[in-house]
Amino acid sequence: MATLREVKKRIRSVQSTRRITKAMEMVAAAKLRKAQQRVEQAKPYAQKLDEMLGHLAAGSTGEIAHPYFEERPIRKRTLVVIVSDRGLCGSFNSNLLRKAQKWIGDNQDAELEIVAVGKRARDFFKRRNRNITKYYGDWGGLMDYARAREIAAYLTEQFVTGETDEISLAFTRFVSLVRYRTVIDKYLPVARPEVGDGQGSAVSDYIFEPNSEQIYAQLMPSYANTKMITALTESFASEHGSRMMAMGNATKNAGEMVDNLTLEYNKARQAQITKELLEVVSGADALAG
Repeated sequence: MATLREVKKRIRSVQSTRRITKAMEMVAAAKLRKAQQRVEQAKPYAQKLDEMLGHLAAGSTGEIAHPYFEERPIRKRTLVVIVSDRGLCGSFNSNLLRKAQKWIGDNQDAELEIVAVGKRARDFFKRRNRNITKYYGDWGGLMDYARAREIAAYLTEQFVTGETDEISLAFTRFVSLVRYRTVIDKYLPVARPEVGDGQGSAVSDYIFEPNSEQIYAQLMPSYANTKMITALTESFASEHGSRMMAMGNATKNAGEMVDNLTLEYNKARQAQITKELLEVVSGADALAG
């Protein structure tokens, strides 16, 4: 059985840990609020961009020609894995990495390369000897739009030049404050929208100048950037939400542990006092006898 000094030392240690986890929970909650705002701002823009692409397709009278729509035999695939740089965020990283590993196992028909976004992704695939062509780390859980555009520029260049034939994004989609979903979405080639005859009611109020195909050429780079930014913002929001819940649970467990240790300490202290009193009484009886 632990001594009183050891129990007291352990109580102080757990109390110190509880203060740390509580502080981390509060920091994660503050970051989550900002990340959630970015997700709410990005989603309507992305949805409107999808709507515009659909209207353009409906208003086009011929085949849409743009490199981002080009579908070709898949000889090489690129998987972009977006996780966090740090841990202490529950199963956020492990769930996505497990899904990515399963996806890799199901797509062995072509050469594969990994683009790691987040230190945990790089470490995970490096231990498994996977081909990591690019690494983007040290985000700190904060959105950097310049780096997001840099990633999008690299991926689109790889696709357009034929270095890779298909690009997919593995990330965690932010559903709500307590709900997240791991997904793997195709990034390139973009799913080709259905081309209309130019007479549909959905585009009857649109006039395309100079024409819809040239507008596509200007619009598609913005579409690629928006899709990457949306994936990153949702991933960061999910990371902060997972860390907030994990640290909240850790704080609760630490509090329960302190209560149990305090009870154990009080019982041991009471037993020690009782023992000392018995010794005093026994000594007094011996002297009186």
